[in-house]
Amino acid sequence: MYDIGFVLEQSLGHVTHTKNLQVNVPLDPQIRAHWGLIAFDPSGIAGKIPIYNSNWSVRAGLRARRYLSVLTRHTPLDAVFFHTQVPAILAQGWLRKLPAIVSLDATPLQYDELGKFYRHETGPAWVEKVKWRLNRDCYAQARKLVVWAEWTKRGLVKDYQVPEHKITVIPPGVTVSEWKRPNPRGDHAGPVKILFVGADLERKGGLNLIDAFNAIRRSGDELHLVTKTPVETEPGVIVHNDMEPNSQRLKSLYHASDIFALPTFGDCLPMVLSEAGAAGMAIVSTEVAAIPEIVRHGETGLTVPPGNTRALADAIRQLVDDSELRQRLGQQATVHVARNYDATDNARRLIDLLKCEVDLTRKKHKQGQSTASSP
Repeated sequence: MYDIGFVLEQSLGHVTHTKNLQVNVPLDPQIRAHWGLIAFDPSGIAGKIPIYNSNWSVRAGLRARRYLSVLTRHTPLDAVFFHTQVPAILAQGWLRKLPAIVSLDATPLQYDELGKFYRHETGPAWVEKVKWRLNRDCYAQARKLVVWAEWTKRGLVKDYQVPEHKITVIPPGVTVSEWKRPNPRGDHAGPVKILFVGADLERKGGLNLIDAFNAIRRSGDELHLVTKTPVETEPGVIVHNDMEPNSQRLKSLYHASDIFALPTFGDCLPMVLSEAGAAGMAIVSTEVAAIPEIVRHGETGLTVPPGNTRALADAIRQLVDDSELRQRLGQQATVHVARNYDATDNARRLIDLLKCEVDLTRKKHKQGQSTASSP
């Protein structure tokens, strides 16, 4: 048996990633998983403490240390898995104590490049230098690093001196069988439904999408917006403010729609793109971060420069007018997602990596005992 602590950041798309892991990790009967969910928001009296209440890295690190300290009083752990590096930075003592794997969707420097779209600002030069050293040391202490994309891997090698052999690319995913459309999509030249899913309408490019849709829409076409942002309704634009991630209502909306559009300004690897691919939808997105790894232009979808409303409208018009192209791109997206972004397969890869590190540690411990007991 393997007792593994999973210390998981609970913000943005990492919440959905956690839910997928909690479904798929227990499928391995050898794993006893212990879930430490690190909440983002400050709470209680501690939420009034300066620095703690304003610095996510400090909050996450202290919460992770507290969780592991309490857990290990009664449960010896064989390994610990951190996602992301944020809760691991101030918990590096645990990276030295136990076989530890740190997972991340983007490096801090990559996040800084996208920062203005997340309302994230860099600090003074000395603060950024300290942050860089803490992250570099965290990556050095971890036994292995798991990244969501080749884009992230390149950032670790280039900016944080991490050797390539230490990094494994394991993307997040969806349970493809649950998102697959019950019936195959067929050619149709009638009105189409375009779907957008993104809590932050502005950052995800939803406002540009509304402008692009209004520029090219035909009679009967619909744009469905699944978002937490309040939006004024208008003819042909349907707003869904009450959809829950992974819900059957959301899956049914994917299945009923023809085109998935996410013209985001700032994202690393949005999990909704895996959902759209699994549902067999032709995808339009932007040339941002790791998105071109899942939305391969002309193969599994179309990509446009972020903020270019005209290019976005042209790409959508192309898919609206060409039913055969929509169907071909959707079919190829399904194959690509099933091969590379299936949550069950990728959880198994992650578990195998954790088991391997535990087995190596047990072997070294056993060899050390044999050496100590020999005359």
